[in-house]
Amino acid sequence: MLTPMVAGGVVFPGLFLLSKNTLQRLPQLRWEEADAVIVSARLVSSVQAVMASTAGYIVSTSCKHIIDDQHWLSSAYTQFAVPYFIYDIYAMFLCHWHKHQVKGHGGDEGGPPAPGSTWAVVRGYLYKEFLMVLHHAVMVLVCFPLSVVWRQGKGDFFLGCLLMAEVSTPFVCLGKILIQYKQQHTLLHKVNGALMLLSFLCCRVLLFPYLYWAYGRHAGLPLLAVPLAIPAHINLGAALLLAPQLYWFFLICRGACRLFRPRGSPPPSLDQPQD
Repeated sequence: MLTPMVAGGVVFPGLFLLSKNTLQRLPQLRWEEADAVIVSARLVSSVQAVMASTAGYIVSTSCKHIIDDQHWLSSAYTQFAVPYFIYDIYAMFLCHWHKHQVKGHGGDEGGPPAPGSTWAVVRGYLYKEFLMVLHHAVMVLVCFPLSVVWRQGKGDFFLGCLLMAEVSTPFVCLGKILIQYKQQHTLLHKVNGALMLLSFLCCRVLLFPYLYWAYGRHAGLPLLAVPLAIPAHINLGAALLLAPQLYWFFLICRGACRLFRPRGSPPPSLDQPQD
């Protein structure tokens, strides 16, 4: 178990540092640290999403029996991804810190915040990103132990499908980068927004009805009878996982509506969940 976790602990922070240093030091780029940090964090999130989605597709398509079939990637990637969630909490804080600096709340000439303001930045970060920090903490402290211990090798198909929820993340990250560089008016932003909306709907919101339908087909039950046929704690877990997805999808839809504002309105931008 330790080998995949150690590998994840090296790969994700290492990729972040490599990207950040490259953007800052290449003569053709010479980005400011704040821009390099924010874009590098988005890049790492996108890479993790592609890896998770690929692993999930391989696992889910390889498991013909949705309960008993196993695939080594299901446990290996779950262990590999644990350090990502820990790293990403810190990476999101760095992004928040640098945005705070850019807005002029840091020390003199963009230096570190005054000693008394450090905790204010931390509190602001936890207030703004509370749901995402909670999501990451639950992934590490609850979902990971359950997937390793409680499943006992059952249900790799469902775990693979859940990993494919990450399909929408690269579009979310690209949207944030475009907004950061004030490219909300471009065709790329609109196309990316449409793809983000569609992928989030299919891979995060409709994923849960699909999983219930897949189990119903396996057990010979109609979709509406499945919640009554499975243990209550599974329904509770699915509801807790679905709730933040519905909230984030609402934010995306609200932002998408702004794309249709009449000309002369403020530049549109998609409200987006964090990575």
